[in-house]
Amino acid sequence: MKTILIIQARMGSSRLPGKVLKPLGNTVELDYVVSRCRRFPEVAEVIVATSVLSQDDEIADWCKQNSVVCYRGSEDDVLDRYYSCAKLYHPDYVIRVTADCPFIDYELAGQMVAAMREHPCDIVRLEGELPRGLASEIISFSALEHMYTHGKESRHREHVTYYAYEFPEKFTSTAITVPDSLRHPQLRITLDTEEDYALLTAIANQFTGDKYVSARKVVDYLLAHPEIAALNAHIEQKPVI
Repeated sequence: MKTILIIQARMGSSRLPGKVLKPLGNTVELDYVVSRCRRFPEVAEVIVATSVLSQDDEIADWCKQNSVVCYRGSEDDVLDRYYSCAKLYHPDYVIRVTADCPFIDYELAGQMVAAMREHPCDIVRLEGELPRGLASEIISFSALEHMYTHGKESRHREHVTYYAYEFPEKFTSTAITVPDSLRHPQLRITLDTEEDYALLTAIANQFTGDKYVSARKVVDYLLAHPEIAALNAHIEQKPVI
């Protein structure tokens, strides 16, 4: 099966503009995401998909300087950006990652890829809640095409796979169980605010120079240091509308 991985990235965050290129460790946040995504097994290509807006030229330039494939499409219609990018590669499966997840769990993703290989379906579902910022998604290209064709609401266009969760009966699925060691949904390991950035910086400094530190070790560190976990514990995720 041919699998590609698409990372959605843009500079225009309302709460933390330019967040994906902010310094992190001895590099930038986007480098963490790309580097960890390249650890996903059986992925033919890792692509950063950004918008055609001039403010996202910085992302395209960073990609060019770091030999990362970059695709540019709609800013607001992220589903169109994903689908238009994916169809260029004729994949069987597409992995979705957002660029605000510098400690994305590539080990759990490997289990998802294996599950899709062993039980071909439209989407792999996770049983058990992860901290925000660790999960990726893997879907069949045919499912992505169906979402692109039938997902008409703004929430479907912005959140790419939301249609599949709203209408699960339309898609086949298999599930993998989240390990108990990762079932800490109270933790927030994502980048959307200054408080998030402070927490992620603390993690990166704790594991200096290690872009590939396991997600389990990151979770263990936050559980052992509640004062760090508390930095962004009050942040509320934006609602889907």
